[in-house]
Amino acid sequence: MLDFLPENVKDGLTRLNLQYLYEIRIRADKPVTVNYEGKYRYLGDYGLTENAEKALVCDSTDIADCVFRAGKYSVYSVEEQIKQGFLTAENGARIGLAGEYVFEKGQPFALRNFTSLCIRVPHEIIGCAQEIYQRCMRDRVRNTVIMSAPGLGKTTLLRDLGRILSEKTKKNILICDERGEISAGEVGKSCDIMKYSDKKTAFEAGVRAMRPDMIITDELSVDDYKAVEKAVCAGITVIASAHFSEISSVKPPLLGLFERYIILDEREIGKIKGVYGADGRELL
Repeated sequence: MLDFLPENVKDGLTRLNLQYLYEIRIRADKPVTVNYEGKYRYLGDYGLTENAEKALVCDSTDIADCVFRAGKYSVYSVEEQIKQGFLTAENGARIGLAGEYVFEKGQPFALRNFTSLCIRVPHEIIGCAQEIYQRCMRDRVRNTVIMSAPGLGKTTLLRDLGRILSEKTKKNILICDERGEISAGEVGKSCDIMKYSDKKTAFEAGVRAMRPDMIITDELSVDDYKAVEKAVCAGITVIASAHFSEISSVKPPLLGLFERYIILDEREIGKIKGVYGADGRELL
């Protein structure tokens, strides 16, 4: 899964249980850090270390080589992704990119001279969304959004929820996978996958071409709300995720657009903190 990494980083990771590895951060000429068991630590030759002096260090050449390998040795083939500041490697590992943006006519034209990588390691945890299904969808499938700060398991839950709903309902599910992360695992036999498209295009093209009963998508932004609203009005159930840590931060038009709002607990990855109705009131 992480074959694109520098050799010294891959060697250091062999000392870890990858099931508890959530993120790797590589910054030019700075210590390599990892999010392991929910905490950031340095990565050394022999695994985790608390001493920055013993941590692995990569340079800008190492970082450029990572991007080149993750793009299957053709950066041009993933140029559109890179313009958006990320790259999805094989098996769904998402690589956030920092460097120098080049603009043309006010639009991002290229990202070059990479200085940092934020690598989010995907996990497939079969059954992790069972509680969401039991609490929110057992009697009928509802428009639902899973919310938390980044890195708390929203995508993993969406993937497993797709698998559960496919198995339970046999209905047609369209996965609009803008960053190629949701589909990095088992998503269900009745799921169709549309990758690397913005949500407006994916929703419109997907509804016309695939006639879904449900749409599952990740990381809604304000610009996506209209596409969700059109799908819901067309009778399609939408299940999504968004970056909110508290229900009090959710305002119209997002509030009221879904029937269930799930907030994840920031202290434990994948744990539900609260479930709320369309009016923002907590459901017990």
